[in-house]
Amino acid sequence: MPRSHSPSVRRRRLSAQLRRHREAAGLTLAEAAELAGIPRAKLGRIETCDSKTVKAADLDTLLNAYQVTDPAERSALHQLAREAGQKGWWWRYRDVFGAEPLPDFEAEASQIRTYEVAVIPGLLQTPEYAEAIFRGGRLTTLDHIHRQVDARMARREILHRHDSPPRLWAVIDEAALRRPIGGPEVMRSQIEYLLRIGQLPNIDIQVLPFSVGAHGGLNGAFTVLDFPEPLDPTIVYVDTVDAGVIEERPEAVAAYVGTFSDVQGAALSTVRSAHFLEGIEYEEHHEHT
Repeated sequence: MPRSHSPSVRRRRLSAQLRRHREAAGLTLAEAAELAGIPRAKLGRIETCDSKTVKAADLDTLLNAYQVTDPAERSALHQLAREAGQKGWWWRYRDVFGAEPLPDFEAEASQIRTYEVAVIPGLLQTPEYAEAIFRGGRLTTLDHIHRQVDARMARREILHRHDSPPRLWAVIDEAALRRPIGGPEVMRSQIEYLLRIGQLPNIDIQVLPFSVGAHGGLNGAFTVLDFPEPLDPTIVYVDTVDAGVIEERPEAVAAYVGTFSDVQGAALSTVRSAHFLEGIEYEEHHEHT
């Protein structure tokens, strides 16, 4: 799978760059809007990423107002604006992923840290396991379930791309491994898959066993995404009943990062986690034979 960029990440980067240039020019938002001949509300939407696209003419006007004259920098910002307006592969599954999909951010992440309590993380699910999860949700058509599975499997491809695959660091609560989703065969196949994929150099899987007792992650699952560019701040994705929520506030992100460190520190090492998974696989095999 070729490396793709994230329109949302590029849009955030463009917004940050434009805000930085405005502040370097010593202009308030209102002054910049007046100087560029752009409505203040429109410029505000550009700087807060609420505007999905930035027209080339508007970008040139803003760069002129901010006295950005370097041709290379102007060209790079125009490239960002073009990429921010493009659609990734996940656009085909917008009915599944929603308006601000997680794959949009996963596409450009350099590191993904995920903590799951009730289910195996989506990036590590087998097709059969994913289908069993979707069948256990709200009543829907078989076609829609298959579409959900296809979308989830497409997400996994970033882990196998040749061009800088992200590092995935997954902490999985024992509850997710013990819940018999899809039946014994599906669970055994899922555990086997975790053991195989956990051997990839860019994937670390740790199990958080019941024996730990109380720990810092009891409030629920979440995913932390880091990006290679300094201008792209770390974000957190939290699943909700109807959609996912992207958390960007620095203090909230710091709290989640701290919580991940807590659960990672409480979890078994990757080697001991592999032995733990082998034990569960052995139990599953002998319990149902």
